[in-house]
Amino acid sequence: MKTQDWAGGMALKAKSIFAALLTAGALAGADIGVGTAAPAAANVPVRALAAIQHGQWEIRSRDNPDANRSFCMSDAKILLQLRHPNNVCTRFVISDGPREATVQYSCAASGNGRTTLRVETPRLVQIDTQGIADQSPFAFSAEARRVGECAAPNSGVAARKISKPRLGVR
Repeated sequence: MKTQDWAGGMALKAKSIFAALLTAGALAGADIGVGTAAPAAANVPVRALAAIQHGQWEIRSRDNPDANRSFCMSDAKILLQLRHPNNVCTRFVISDGPREATVQYSCAASGNGRTTLRVETPRLVQIDTQGIADQSPFAFSAEARRVGECAAPNSGVAARKISKPRLGVR
């Protein structure tokens, strides 16, 4: 084997490894313009969620007022997966700040999504999300507002009073 062929092959292999690491989020290079990202296991907190108060919340869709709903939130992570609330999903944290976070998630055969939360106050959150649910694309923008204490303990993280259309469904 010629030295030049060997060196060229090693360079190609190094590029492939680098691309795989970037895709997996293992490298974060400020010098090359790649954002910091890290996989989020179920127990890894997203910093912006820590500021959000638990209690009775209302979500108001900017796109579809019929999709507005009220629920008792005992875990703020539910705001990351509004279209996949009962699914066990893997999460990939794209950005994680004290007041704003972007998370990509995948729920196996149920679909996936990408959500950005902006915490304005512990009782007011702006939500932008898009993805695939029920084999159809969705995208919506909403405001979540805490309206008080939960009426009954253990009423669930997304209990509805009446049946409403799902958020993001046209």
